[in-house]
Amino acid sequence: MSLTAEQWLAHLKALNFTKKFKIMNVCGGHERSITHAGLRGILPPNIELIPGPGCPVCICPEEDIYTAIQWATHENITLVAFGDMLHVPVNVPKNQARSLEQAKAAGADIRPIASPLEAVKIAQSQPLKKTIFFAAGFETTIAPVAAMLVEGVPKNLQVLLSGRLTYPAVQMLLETGQAAFDALIAPGHVAAVMGAEEWTFVAEKHHLPIAVAGFSAESLLAGFYSVARQFQTQHIALDNCYPQVVHKNGNPTAKNQLNQAFKITDANWRGIGMILKSGFSINDDFKEQNARLHFPNYDDQARKRAGEMPTGCDCAKVVLGQLYPNQCKLFGTTCTPRQPIGPCMVSDEGACRIWWSAGLRK
Repeated sequence: MSLTAEQWLAHLKALNFTKKFKIMNVCGGHERSITHAGLRGILPPNIELIPGPGCPVCICPEEDIYTAIQWATHENITLVAFGDMLHVPVNVPKNQARSLEQAKAAGADIRPIASPLEAVKIAQSQPLKKTIFFAAGFETTIAPVAAMLVEGVPKNLQVLLSGRLTYPAVQMLLETGQAAFDALIAPGHVAAVMGAEEWTFVAEKHHLPIAVAGFSAESLLAGFYSVARQFQTQHIALDNCYPQVVHKNGNPTAKNQLNQAFKITDANWRGIGMILKSGFSINDDFKEQNARLHFPNYDDQARKRAGEMPTGCDCAKVVLGQLYPNQCKLFGTTCTPRQPIGPCMVSDEGACRIWWSAGLRK
């Protein structure tokens, strides 16, 4: 019989930690569950939870958003994107649209969607006009985009792909010595697609405790207990605390479609820089659907600070687990969900937005 959250918490407290123990939760969905359930406030005082890089909106390259804005503004197209992407600001002069939302308000045909199926339906409804799907996200979001391409799309539908893999950011932190954590909670939904085994390198190569967890308080607390016990006993191994959904090798169909549609490339993460083998790009078999090959490059390399965070914004440090959201000078002052300065205040998977929405302030 599964244990309750209260029982997992009791087991965790019984470990009697006397030293500071830092656990990074990679997934933005985990951070939302942790914060809104108030889990930080009930954990033993020496256990610290650090938000991690699992917010695709936060790390989407600024130049890709800029490109989407320029295409929507200057080309005769309909641009569709997942809703959060419409609000992410880019670095441009004040007299230019600094988000897709502002470009839409200025007259560009930009539409928020919730799934690739909506992109297909929009393209089908206007066969004489190009529809560009600006597809940003991690494996969980990009797998349905791959399925859409593999299954076939209308000729007038193309994709501006800005997909990223999750684990390379953690791998980069560990290999460069930038990791500010003692253990890791791996993302449940990503592991459901790619498989739990993708995260074994954390335990085997870096000898850090790791557990895959779901999004309920019970699963998260089970994960916290697992990594804390691993740390205390030094029996380090990947533990799957979300077996109802996550399997060793993931979803074979989704992985096969990802391999058919995309190839893995080095990729830029906003404010962080290039991370090796961390991005998806469209395979040559689907070049007719690759919007980058059919539309001009409006990203003027002379643009100042292209790709960086806005002045004073610490989103990159928050994403890398080096700062808590409320340690950023802009948090809750000039940067709020109504007027976001940085991308971490935009998405409901961004740590800054989550902390603000939960009432956490300075």
